[in-house]
Amino acid sequence: MNAYAVVTGGGTSGHVLPALAIADALVAAGHPKDTIHYVGTQRGVEQRLAPESGYAHTLLDVVGLQRSLSKRNLAFPSKLRRATAEAEALLRRLQPSVVVNVGGYGSFPATWAARRLGIPYVVVSYDRRPGLVSKLMAKRAAAVAVAFEGSTLPHAELVGAPVRGEMIALDRAAQRGAARAALDLPDDRFVVAVMCGSLGAAVVNRTVVEAVERLAGRRDLAVHHVVGDRFLDQAAPARDGAEGILYRVIGYEDRMPQLYAAADLMVTRGGAGTIAELATVGAPAIVVPWPDAAENHQVDNAKVLSQQGAALLIEQPDFTAERLVREIDGFVAEPARLAVMAHRAHEAGAVHRSGALVALVERVAAQGSAR
Repeated sequence: MNAYAVVTGGGTSGHVLPALAIADALVAAGHPKDTIHYVGTQRGVEQRLAPESGYAHTLLDVVGLQRSLSKRNLAFPSKLRRATAEAEALLRRLQPSVVVNVGGYGSFPATWAARRLGIPYVVVSYDRRPGLVSKLMAKRAAAVAVAFEGSTLPHAELVGAPVRGEMIALDRAAQRGAARAALDLPDDRFVVAVMCGSLGAAVVNRTVVEAVERLAGRRDLAVHHVVGDRFLDQAAPARDGAEGILYRVIGYEDRMPQLYAAADLMVTRGGAGTIAELATVGAPAIVVPWPDAAENHQVDNAKVLSQQGAALLIEQPDFTAERLVREIDGFVAEPARLAVMAHRAHEAGAVHRSGALVALVERVAAQGSAR
């Protein structure tokens, strides 16, 4: 049986989770799961997430081009050629009706192979400022799906970002109690959840630890800190809350719907997937963009919410322990302010909950199946 769709992109959860969200949405729309094939990289978080997803998958040996001088760049051309040849052989075998590109270096081989074979492909760009692969591939794409108005990509269609169905269905207020029970968080404390992508963020981690020390005596606060597996052995000790603040430290969190429901306030980076999820579920957040992101695009992502009063944007140089403590104190003292932020975030997420992205992919797939 031919594949219905190949969905490609990987390296970090910011690309893998949206790719799997699109796959899930296609299945929810009635397409058999065994007709969806995921293509990612051998070095990313998809090594764990792809097998767990249950989708047929192919992981290619491809690396990204480093912007700084690096020995890894010496392997880039040969690995890319080999990965593209493998992707072309895969597409010849699967004969998909459509290839869906969610961006990142991991999406290049399968999308370039689709172009060479004449298979229609969709570029899904959910950063406010599109990435390099999206720019390269958009011109000859059958369709370009974007999450924000004013995209610079050609013939862009505003359809929202790929967000997992469990996020779309999440009712934070209704599920708060169950979520806190699942995460072993108390009902009677203000919960701050810190989550900076699958890899974590050293600068944010240090600031949060300093803030926790300053708030050590607070019996009304709990902090659920996802530090990233690579930083777990350097993490500050947890605090059980018996004499003050409850401080929980873990390396990776895969219970994100529960975390969004349980948290009164999120602290995150400004990755496009995170921004879309915050809006989709209506979670108030302090967003600290990663300053080394390409063209500082995380600031642009965060402004999508902050300019609507749907999040608080604090750039990394200004994200100090003193500032974080002050903002937490302010939100605890003014719950109405937090409620307004949550409401505005949820309003901003309407486009992500619309289902328009799947409809666009199906439209292009219909063109592909008529070839």
